[in-house]
Amino acid sequence: MPAIYVCPKAQVPDAARQLRPSHLITLLDPADEMSTPDEVPGHRHLKLGMHDIPTARPDFTAPDEAHVRELIAFAKGWDRSQPMLIHCWAGISRSTASAFTIACMLNEPGREGDIARLLRARAPHAHPNIRIIAFADALLSRGGNMVDAVDAMGPGKVVFEGELFALPVTL
Repeated sequence: MPAIYVCPKAQVPDAARQLRPSHLITLLDPADEMSTPDEVPGHRHLKLGMHDIPTARPDFTAPDEAHVRELIAFAKGWDRSQPMLIHCWAGISRSTASAFTIACMLNEPGREGDIARLLRARAPHAHPNIRIIAFADALLSRGGNMVDAVDAMGPGKVVFEGELFALPVTL
């Protein structure tokens, strides 16, 4: 069964060759470039330019509602016949928040805690960007359950860069 895979930017070329994802999501600083791997059709590569910050700050592009709306709309076009690959710079915060958001979207409300516990089990380093989670929680009408589930995960293992991991699409 296809899954959502998450990795850091440095691992994208190998992960794309190995997984052959139908969809790729890139979450990097607005000035950072990421070319589309040959394995992914260009129209199935979503690039969202944002800094990994939890609150708005001058001279930075904070994740906002428009970014999360675009993420959700893009994920709704994924037919799950092949894997989806998501990455940010380190594979720790923006990408894990996005994977959690998509997994919540694909599961019934009330499963947020289960998804967060599975995310922690699969990625001890995960530290989902809470700003992305808060917008997703509101857009998916989860009444704070996504924020609470991520808060309950506690801090992730401190690493410089995450490792490739898979999150099942449905529980």
